[in-house]
Amino acid sequence: MTTKNKRVAIIASNGGLETAYKVLNIATAAAALDAEVAIFFTFEGLSIIHKDSEQMLQLKPGNEGMAEGFKRANVPSVKELIELAKETGVRMIGCQMTIDVMGLEKEHFIDGIELGGAATFLDYAFDAEVTLNF
Repeated sequence: MTTKNKRVAIIASNGGLETAYKVLNIATAAAALDAEVAIFFTFEGLSIIHKDSEQMLQLKPGNEGMAEGFKRANVPSVKELIELAKETGVRMIGCQMTIDVMGLEKEHFIDGIELGGAATFLDYAFDAEVTLNF
């Protein structure tokens, strides 16, 4: 199946390890199917692309058993999924307004992201066939 010229727009506004996996799994799968993909990270979703994401991203209470399931199923780490996203051309946009509100700087985030406001993401999303919010 090919999705040539398809666009996927994803908003990541929640934190947590579960959300990181949902966002990055769908983004990398869409990119593997030749879709253009952009993720807009805002509010708690910024923790996914934060340099300290491994410490910040935790499983929700009651989901601790999933950690063993991720290992057993050989699910790549969030760090590995981010690298895969970068390699496959997924645009990762950090919300400039939220970053400013939180008193953060671009240096707090992984390399390879861009900063932009809602208008930057919407300009991309207007032409998206698929839009998702996590």
